[in-house]
Amino acid sequence: MEAGLLGQIGLGACLGLASIGSAIGAWMAGMAAIGAWKKCLMQNKPPPFILVAFAGAPLTQTIYGFILMQSLFNTTRLNVAEIFGIGVFSGLAFVASAVAQGSVGAAACDAYAETGQGFGNYMLILGLCETVALFVMVFSMLMA
Repeated sequence: MEAGLLGQIGLGACLGLASIGSAIGAWMAGMAAIGAWKKCLMQNKPPPFILVAFAGAPLTQTIYGFILMQSLFNTTRLNVAEIFGIGVFSGLAFVASAVAQGSVGAAACDAYAETGQGFGNYMLILGLCETVALFVMVFSMLMA
């Protein structure tokens, strides 16, 4: 498919924005994980490695952005403006989802390191933030 310049920008925005959101979310939760580990070490408690799950959760939005970008690239039904719009606005939704996950992941790191409990509950809330990105990807692919 020949996407045209505007369509190519939309394709790039889809993956680029999703990746920016993943980086910001992982940064937020990663800093909290490091701080939680420091607190544990200062209290002579073993630092829980499971905090990596909270810090890494926002990275999946990059995968969703890539999958959607490929789907948009291979479509023959959409015009250039539609590809641009779907790419940009889906990318922005991926950013919001990943940043929300990073924020929730940061709180989960602090809470789990402090109590050693609630892992399933924290993952559930991370999953709710993830669901936004999944819905956006699937519904955008259905449009394509």
